[in-house]
Amino acid sequence: MTKKELLERNKELEKRIAKLENREFKEDKIIPHSFSKTSYEQLQELVDINKNFDNDIFDNWFNSDIKLNNEVEPFLIKLLEEESFLLYDYNEEDLKMYFLSQIFNHIKFKIREKNFRFFSEENLKYEADNFILNGTPDFFIAKGLDRPKKPYFFIQEFKQEKGTTDPEYQLLAELICGAELNNWKFIKGAYIKGVHWRFMILERFEKHKYQYFVSKSFDSSDINGLTAIYKNLIYIKNEVIEMIDRGE
Repeated sequence: MTKKELLERNKELEKRIAKLENREFKEDKIIPHSFSKTSYEQLQELVDINKNFDNDIFDNWFNSDIKLNNEVEPFLIKLLEEESFLLYDYNEEDLKMYFLSQIFNHIKFKIREKNFRFFSEENLKYEADNFILNGTPDFFIAKGLDRPKKPYFFIQEFKQEKGTTDPEYQLLAELICGAELNNWKFIKGAYIKGVHWRFMILERFEKHKYQYFVSKSFDSSDINGLTAIYKNLIYIKNEVIEMIDRGE
């Protein structure tokens, strides 16, 4: 029996005892779990989750027939010429300003007519009966222009701070939050460690039961790796547009 199941059983016993003693059952205050501080062990205590190492699930995404226009390659080559020598040394904010934001803006992740854009450092929260997941994701695509209303895709950037949890699990907590808020079977994201990007898919079987998949690494300091990352993000943009058009 897991720790989560034991806690649930103890709570039910406490409720029954309180009822027999004709007194009110006062449940302990639920402690929030921040995305940035949540470890994989903590997530396993809160939900039923496992990692699946079968990467075939990324085939449609990574091998999609996306045609880039003629200006993309020169843009990416120039971006690397200007920024690659500092990619390993930039702090988080500098990496966002000089590198990531240029990619996001070039892809045009803000479409007024479709009512969605990329948000940065906006609060997001999912509250269950026995736990809370909340925090401020580094980046996420969401419906809405002034405020995020429905999250579609997350990007978690690695913070080089003492005691910081692995960005894989920070992203995982964000994806769980998004999947439950939207009641979706699948939700996607990516996390960044230095120049290396990995993409992630979370599959939701039922409430609080999941499996997740992590892709191979893409090197953003290499033109082939950066082009693949760019295509993968274009795929996400097109997917979000299709979902919005379907009313999702």
